[in-house]
Amino acid sequence: MKGTKHSSSLRRRGGRKIHECLILAAGNGSRIVSLSGGLPKPLVKVKGQSLLEHVMLAARDAGIDRFVVVVGYGAGVMRAWLDNWSLQGISITVVENPDYHKDNGISVLKAHRYLEGPFLLLMADHIFEPDMARALLRQPLIEGDVILAVDSKLNRIFDLDDATKVRREGGHVVDIGKQITAYDGYDTGMFLCSARIFDALESATQGGNCSLSDGMRLLGKTGSLRAFDIGKAAWQDVDTPEALAHAETILDRQFRHASLHDVIHHA
Repeated sequence: MKGTKHSSSLRRRGGRKIHECLILAAGNGSRIVSLSGGLPKPLVKVKGQSLLEHVMLAARDAGIDRFVVVVGYGAGVMRAWLDNWSLQGISITVVENPDYHKDNGISVLKAHRYLEGPFLLLMADHIFEPDMARALLRQPLIEGDVILAVDSKLNRIFDLDDATKVRREGGHVVDIGKQITAYDGYDTGMFLCSARIFDALESATQGGNCSLSDGMRLLGKTGSLRAFDIGKAAWQDVDTPEALAHAETILDRQFRHASLHDVIHHA
């Protein structure tokens, strides 16, 4: 699907607008399958709209006008949904990852040749307020670096065991993973990426598999993974029935759901 690109005021690297967004939407959502009605996880609804729609419209509000969406599980259903999902000024490229059972780093690598420059990287199951992405897009991206949006509100995470933790030093992420014990923030699943991310993931691949965190860990060792603290901004990883119920509660209390252009705020 192709659309006419709009002229939003977007953030740029070296005068170049960053208007592309890669969304990882290939997983099978095994932990939330009981609520999916047989649909792929990105199409599970929160307050009447799918997770993927939440993500795409929030990114659009932040200034994105071209999406590359990696699908895998239920690829046919996902393609049909994306074919029917249109918005003026938006371009969508669908990339299929037949190895969706592998870690999410493989989905990123599948999209490599479809991305023309620096891009925003998002997860299809992480909802967020547009201002969070807008603030990240304002950050200057140095060639060869990746910037991770980090949440330092340590007492506000919903599922600590499932959260990917990060440890920072001097504005850089030096360690990342679900199991690390020394940490000062959480990985929000939102990244501003240069092409260096693909080199890192290729280097981290072992036995034909790699996770995004594996690649980030390599970047961290070379000082190329920078941290951007999201401050008071809100986001929610919707990965389990309990997390979905929590997201519904947040939206009930603090999100006027007239459109996805509204802002999600945590309590």
